[in-house]
Amino acid sequence: MNYFSVRTSKFLFIICFLFTVCAAVAQQSHGKIKGKITTSDGKPASEVNIVLKNSKYNISSNEEGNFELSRIRSNSYTMQISLTGYETVEQQIVVADNETTTLNVQLKVSNKELQEVVINNRKSLLSKKTQYVARMPLKNIENPQVYNVIHKELIQEQIVIDPAGAVRNAPGVVPLNYPSGGFAVIFRGFTTGINSRNGMETLSGRSSVGIANVERIEVLKGPSGTLFGSSASSFGGVVNLVTKKPFETSATEISYTAGSFGINRLTVDLNTPLTKDKNVLFRLNAEVNNEKSFLDYGFNKTLSFTPSIIFKASEKLTFSVDAELFKVNNTRPLYPTATVASGITNPGDIQLNYKKSLVHDDVDAKSSSSKAFVQAEYQINDRWKSTTLFSYVSEDLDYSYQVLPTWTSPTTATMRATLFGPISSNYTNIQQNFNGEFSTGILKHKILAGVNYRYYTDTFSSTPTPAAPFRTIDVTTNFNPVRRSEIDKVLLAPVIRAGRDEYTFSGYASYVLSVADRLYAMASLRLDNFDRKESGTVPGYSQNSLSPKLGIVYQIVKDQVSVFGNYMNGFQNLAPVTQPGGEQLILDPLYANQYEGGIKAEMFNKKLSATVSYYKITNDNALIRQADLTYQQDGKQVSKGVEFEFLANPLPGLDITAGYAYNDNRIVKTSEANKAIEGNKAQDAPEDVVNFWASYKFQNVLKGLGIGVGANYVDKSYMATTNTFYIPSYTIYNQTIFYEQSNWRVGLKINNLSNKKYWSSWGAPQPPANFLVNLTFRF
Repeated sequence: MNYFSVRTSKFLFIICFLFTVCAAVAQQSHGKIKGKITTSDGKPASEVNIVLKNSKYNISSNEEGNFELSRIRSNSYTMQISLTGYETVEQQIVVADNETTTLNVQLKVSNKELQEVVINNRKSLLSKKTQYVARMPLKNIENPQVYNVIHKELIQEQIVIDPAGAVRNAPGVVPLNYPSGGFAVIFRGFTTGINSRNGMETLSGRSSVGIANVERIEVLKGPSGTLFGSSASSFGGVVNLVTKKPFETSATEISYTAGSFGINRLTVDLNTPLTKDKNVLFRLNAEVNNEKSFLDYGFNKTLSFTPSIIFKASEKLTFSVDAELFKVNNTRPLYPTATVASGITNPGDIQLNYKKSLVHDDVDAKSSSSKAFVQAEYQINDRWKSTTLFSYVSEDLDYSYQVLPTWTSPTTATMRATLFGPISSNYTNIQQNFNGEFSTGILKHKILAGVNYRYYTDTFSSTPTPAAPFRTIDVTTNFNPVRRSEIDKVLLAPVIRAGRDEYTFSGYASYVLSVADRLYAMASLRLDNFDRKESGTVPGYSQNSLSPKLGIVYQIVKDQVSVFGNYMNGFQNLAPVTQPGGEQLILDPLYANQYEGGIKAEMFNKKLSATVSYYKITNDNALIRQADLTYQQDGKQVSKGVEFEFLANPLPGLDITAGYAYNDNRIVKTSEANKAIEGNKAQDAPEDVVNFWASYKFQNVLKGLGIGVGANYVDKSYMATTNTFYIPSYTIYNQTIFYEQSNWRVGLKINNLSNKKYWSSWGAPQPPANFLVNLTFRF
């Protein structure tokens, strides 16, 4: 048995043993309290915070508004029930041994209680409630797919101002800022952008993404093309950004953050009903961010404007409309390459001053994205619902200067560059979903059926410099950084690629069978017809694909511990990639299969949530990045690993978020031309990734004061499958202290406490020790 198998077996045995012991303890019983909570309009109220005073119990209601407290000692108690925007209810109850006390509560809307509930409601950090992962009401413990949820409360607590800091809270996830200006994440050995927004396709390829309007970030693990489509997912999974929605009370939040490197960030969150009957709700989130780089040159300026409206046309029909305008002007990160003769094996070998930039501020880029989303939800009856969605996403790059240094020695770099732009990418999606559920005896059936039409069009142009470097820099001298005028003088004729037109028609269905609320079986299927029209000299083609997904879940302890397994298939029609010289490589479609099994637990009145799983993903036609950053499509790739997530609220005020991921991603087979890389690690695939964050908010003395500490470890990874140039491993430590009241909050965050020098997965140096100060007002 190899090292990986032994390691995995021991790890799974320990976790299984712990789950079994915890489950046995959880099964002991005394008295019970159960009931249902509804809102002022009579609808089920989910995620309601339920506290049994003078006890350890603090739970949340489920999707149907139901709740249950078990193993309660006989006594008289005061139960406190609270939900953002509603009056807090306190109810006296009596619990007796071996008896069940029933309590049904209807909440009343209250603006007065809004802020206090927001401050005290900590349960959402553990919540995995989502309508997007399965596109049907399915609890985490019933779902055979692994996913992570990062809530806005955690993002605020950590004073995170960009998506890179936020996604580090998910197990195995490593952020990546592309030299193109886009943002992506790496997990399970594959890279994907934030390509889904409220379940619909979006993009972050050249203009990145802001987080001022983020309610939560959902990270779905494994090939998820069955429900999301190949254009939104990679074989590692999908990142779905869920935006803030309007609600029924008036509230405003203004937040200002300042810190190292000239950071100045202002955000505004304004929510108000537009009509007295509260049938029209409006919310606006806006963000302005200006910052310098820790390098001697470099900057980043962003602006976002995200309005949204909910219109309740009738008791059954609701419209939701939201839009986003995001503008960026910044300098792009460089990605280095090194010749074999240089002797350089990693960025640490380069003798350039860590805070020195090779390029000036005027070697910059400007881009923007415009997005519009419309949803119409019609409740046909108590069991069936229709959802119609439309989205339009446009990303425009005015220009982007991207510089490629090639290190010929630890002190000498030759410089090449490409001016990209103008580039335009436009997506139109129309989607129709039907959801239904019904019961036949002990069997419960949940059904999703949907169709999707996608139209994509783009334009592309770039202007390269000559193949020979236009300049050599010796970093031991007092050199001048590269200026825009220097690049402009040597630019060649623009390369304009003919625009592309792509059409995708999709149909999909998902069925979940529940047996006695213990055994769940899922079967999903997606059929895609992809049609790309002829583009210049590139011939068009049409292709059909069929992607199945199967899963099974059995609850060992009802609503607390389940075992699961899944088979998932992913399919991708890949867009041409741009080589470093600006030319395009046309790619064949990819297929990948995943097998996964594991255990999920939500125990101790949902104060603990944990998942452990083992997976194996096989890709038979891998895309390989070579040492010179050119791409080839050749080889069989196998990614396998173990993931563990642990979320807990063991004591009032104490929250823990932790995760560990082990991934072994290799090219196991190649053609004769690439035999040298057979058996090598795939690019951008760190082996071990650890995340940890713990915070405590004082409950009595010093109430309102809180502290948080965390760490992230990322193992070394290779920039290419040749495995000759690697990114060193690193550990970064962070700490925050904050003081929070109902209508204001102040916080201090120190990032990279140990002042660690480290590099991104594409070799860009990352900030040394720095601080952020945040002041927030709510009224």
